[in-house]
Amino acid sequence: MFTFAHISDIHLGYDRGDGGARAAERAARVLRTLDGLPGELDAVLLTGDIADHGTDAEYAEAAALLGASRHRLLHCPGNHDARGPYRAALLGGDPQDGSPVNRAVRVRGAEGSATFALCDSSIPGRGDGRLDDATLAWLDGVLAQVTRAEPLFVCFHHPPVPLYGQYVDPVRQFGEERLAAVLDRHPHVTALLCGHSHTPAVTGFAGLPLVAAPGVVSTLRMPWEGEADGPMDHALPPMLAFHVVDDAGRLTTHFRVVP
Repeated sequence: MFTFAHISDIHLGYDRGDGGARAAERAARVLRTLDGLPGELDAVLLTGDIADHGTDAEYAEAAALLGASRHRLLHCPGNHDARGPYRAALLGGDPQDGSPVNRAVRVRGAEGSATFALCDSSIPGRGDGRLDDATLAWLDGVLAQVTRAEPLFVCFHHPPVPLYGQYVDPVRQFGEERLAAVLDRHPHVTALLCGHSHTPAVTGFAGLPLVAAPGVVSTLRMPWEGEADGPMDHALPPMLAFHVVDDAGRLTTHFRVVP
């Protein structure tokens, strides 16, 4: 069995007249809750929009926050992230490198191992997403090398399908038929995990489960819930997901509100 938490969209630096203090407090609260669990997690996954403006100061704050966790932290960039500062502060890489931030990480858990293909779906300067040709070629190679005997997750920020939230769907991941073609060659992928939606959502893509983590900084109101104060609800508490993969390779997801 392999068990891990999944969070997204902490948007450090997001300023609602408080200098970003609210976003930082919510992110810290979520990580503090995870650190305070009496049981163990094999990892914590953060699917993008770590910074709100992509500044060095925001990534310095992120490095301190994420580095203080007792868990193994995995992450990929979102559309609000900036590749150079992200790479330098969080991965110790070259701040002048503007190429996609793609990484494959194998995590050894208490009862088994899992591989995470962490893909960069961002397009610099834009809100929508796309996996470029180099990223898809890299992903194809990673998936071909992973054994079918352990969980395998493909992770990115932008969902590749509509989730029927009017605010997010216009800036989802496009060119998704190219991703589907890669996944069709590797049916042993356990699931696809993303963020960007600011609402928990479960659907399917290319015959695989697709789970979008709730947003930490805010929650998206769906069209039928009304938009009296705009599409984003900033009053609801942050949420997170727990994913469990059993020995048969079946994924189960639980969502929790963080008080």
